[in-house]
Amino acid sequence: MKSDALDKPTPNGSFEVPLEMLRACHARIEDQCSTLRRLVPHLHRHGADDEARLAAANVMRYFDTAARDHHDDEEVDLFPALIESMAGSDAVCLRELTAGLAAEHRLLEAAWQRVRTSLERVVAGKPESFDVAGVSTLVDLYERHIQREDNELLPMAQRLLSDGQLEQLGRAMRERRGIDPIG
Repeated sequence: MKSDALDKPTPNGSFEVPLEMLRACHARIEDQCSTLRRLVPHLHRHGADDEARLAAANVMRYFDTAARDHHDDEEVDLFPALIESMAGSDAVCLRELTAGLAAEHRLLEAAWQRVRTSLERVVAGKPESFDVAGVSTLVDLYERHIQREDNELLPMAQRLLSDGQLEQLGRAMRERRGIDPIG
C-alpha cells in the first residue's frame, strides 16, 4: 500500500484564503477516503501488517482532528457568516443548504465512528471483523457531501462574503488549530 502523499499532490490552501483552504481540506479528506478504500483489499491480502496498521493510525489521526476541525470551520464560522451576509434578504435557500450540510456532518461523524472502531482493531493487529460496508458508506457519504460543498456552498460563499468576513473566517480557522495569527 503506497503512502497517500506519494499518490497525487494535494491542493494547497492557506488561512489567508480560507475558501481555498476548505477546498484543500476536501482534497485531503478524499485522500484519506482513498486510503480507506485501498486498505480493504490490503487487509484481505496481507492482514494487519505494519503498513496496514500505520495507514489505519494515520487515517484515525486525520479524521479525529483535521476532519473534525473542518466541520467546525463550516458550522461555527462559515455557515453563520453566510446567513449573516443574507440579512434582510430571503435566506430560506441558504438556511436549508447549511442545515442540510450540518445534518450530513452528523451522518458523517456517525459513519466515521463505525469505521474508527474497525481501524482501532487493525492498529491492534486484529482486523478479523473489519467493517468493509462501513468504509464504503463513509466514503460514499463524503464523496456526495464534498461535491455539494464544492459545487454549491463554496461558490456561494465566494460571492456573498466580504473580504472582512473571509479574513475573520481564516483567523477563526487558525485559532481552532492553535496556529498563531500572522502579523
